[in-house]
Amino acid sequence: MKLRRVTSKAELTRFIELPYRLYRDDPVWIPPLRTEQRKQVDRRRNPMLDHCSVELFLAEDRSKTVGRIAAFVDHLAVRYWGEPVGLFGSFECIDDRAASRLLLEAAQEWLRGQGMRSMRGPWSFASQEWGLVVEGFDLPPVIMAPHNPPWYNDHLLAFGLGKAKDLLVYVADTGKGYRIPARYLEITESVQRRYGITVRPVNTKRLEEEIAVLVEVANRSIARNWGFYPATEAEGRALARDIKPILDPDLVLIAEGPDGKPIGFAITLPDINVLLRGLDGRLLPFGWWRLLTGRGRLTQYRMWAVGVVPEYQARAVDAILYRRTHEVLTARGDVRVEANYILEDNVRMTNAMRNLGLEQIRRYRVYEMPI
Repeated sequence: MKLRRVTSKAELTRFIELPYRLYRDDPVWIPPLRTEQRKQVDRRRNPMLDHCSVELFLAEDRSKTVGRIAAFVDHLAVRYWGEPVGLFGSFECIDDRAASRLLLEAAQEWLRGQGMRSMRGPWSFASQEWGLVVEGFDLPPVIMAPHNPPWYNDHLLAFGLGKAKDLLVYVADTGKGYRIPARYLEITESVQRRYGITVRPVNTKRLEEEIAVLVEVANRSIARNWGFYPATEAEGRALARDIKPILDPDLVLIAEGPDGKPIGFAITLPDINVLLRGLDGRLLPFGWWRLLTGRGRLTQYRMWAVGVVPEYQARAVDAILYRRTHEVLTARGDVRVEANYILEDNVRMTNAMRNLGLEQIRRYRVYEMPI
């Protein structure tokens, strides 16, 4: 068993390709598009890397790749947090403690050499992809969500990493009888009239401008959330480009106050993972056609992000956004919607999920340890 730093194109390809081999027989895993995975580690195409120092590692056993890990310092995050917290991600490994320890030690030593004093992860080079699955292994991952075997948790704990934070996933399935509670309809209608709040869909003709507005509102809305640091303008532009092909404008909602200024937003994405199953991460020869023709028939969605500026957080704006999203989707028939990545100690959000009658179905965990 030996460790190898990724320094060549061939090694980078092995790094990217490893999950497709490890999960080949996993009936739950849905292979993400290889082009998207390669883009995440490409400095020319991923603006998050503009403020990161990164090292990639492979674990090999007799020349066969058996694991991988990324260690990185997000300098923007470190400055915002005011703490020397290094990050690790892209962790994939066979069920072998020696291999996982080799990888985690490499990340630990590299981060220590960068002046970091703690190691946190798994953390992705893409927004909203944090943590390991620790509950809900039998469910396929939705768009932009991780998947992993149960033993990863055991490997991280054995190395000395401990729980830093859990993120929860809830579901509303109208095919199984879910309906938004009547009291929410009454409350939100009353609040809208009282405070002069309106909700509109995003204008796709001005998508980059609209995404810039969403980024600004998001940066204000969740500034106090654990793990948050501000997104840059370049990341906002990249987000606009990335989600444009799958964007459903009726499900990207902007709430505005009586003066017409944005005060909140909700982004719900079609779960194109349903269409990616069986493509092995490739659009050619027929995957592009499946995506092109199948999106309009999708009945699964991910509520990817919700935010409300601080001065309106006690005025049920999030409930108004949930209601409008529900109205749009239920007009299309029976649908299943996952609300992902809700911090376990975000009482306002977890209470909202329970009051809305949503069921908790999955739990992700982010780990941390001093180094």
